[in-house]
Amino acid sequence: MVIMNLRQLHFAIAVAEEENFTRAAERCHTVQSALSHQIARLEESLGVKLFERTSRRVRLTHEGQLFLPLARQLLADERRLRDEMDASRGLVRGTLAVGIISAPGHLPVVDCLARFHQRYPEVNIRLYVGMSETLIEDIQNGRSDVALIGFRPEDPVPLPHHIVLEEHLMALLPPGHPLTTASTLCLSDIAGQTLVDFYAGSGARRQTDQAFAAKGISRHVSFEISHNSLLEQIVRAGLAIGMVPESLTRTIHGLVALPIEDAPVRRVYCVHGETPTPAAMAFLAMLLNDTNQQNEDNP
Repeated sequence: MVIMNLRQLHFAIAVAEEENFTRAAERCHTVQSALSHQIARLEESLGVKLFERTSRRVRLTHEGQLFLPLARQLLADERRLRDEMDASRGLVRGTLAVGIISAPGHLPVVDCLARFHQRYPEVNIRLYVGMSETLIEDIQNGRSDVALIGFRPEDPVPLPHHIVLEEHLMALLPPGHPLTTASTLCLSDIAGQTLVDFYAGSGARRQTDQAFAAKGISRHVSFEISHNSLLEQIVRAGLAIGMVPESLTRTIHGLVALPIEDAPVRRVYCVHGETPTPAAMAFLAMLLNDTNQQNEDNP
């Protein structure tokens, strides 16, 4: 009788995600022949064919599509078991995957990760950037532990969450722009200008799009970016004006930031799974303490 093992599950997941045996073998630090042999033994033990092989790519069969989420859950459960046993002995180990949106505001995520690493050096940390919807799916599928996402206040958040930042957006303009003579602006003032905003489909862009649409105002975004630093450069060059969180304007010098009377409220949430791992719980406690302290210092 052929018995399935965890190594075979790792191999099969790699093949499913890479859709290629060669890349999967490289990812798993093994030779392709050994990986193919283990996949064959796994299929034999399960009594099904998991993959369809063509000259160009590898696809999951129907049985393979059923297998993949269950295999991921088995590996997650095995990791969780080890982490919980370590935690029972006062050790925080394992992995910590943290996802953040491209514009998380002036939140102390990196500083918090640095202190977390000093306190828990045996935890393998991964930080990555993604769209809010993708980050939520990653949490739900066990691919991430903690995420910072951006949602409108009126939108429901489908995960356990904490509000870590809430602020209005402000207009960011280059010195000498005609609008800088005003004390406050409205969305209608901004709509007719050349604009820079985040790329279409991102949480930050969707929020501003919905704010203009709610007012029945059309606008055209000429410059699409993925990070606030590039937005700042474009405004500084006089190419466009943008909208940024109020907290960010405190760190930008040489540009003009004006309040917008009907500006959308930006809310950033820290989300996590229903049962956080010991590493995730330790990081959450540290991050929430840091963000609460920062919000008190900068009301």
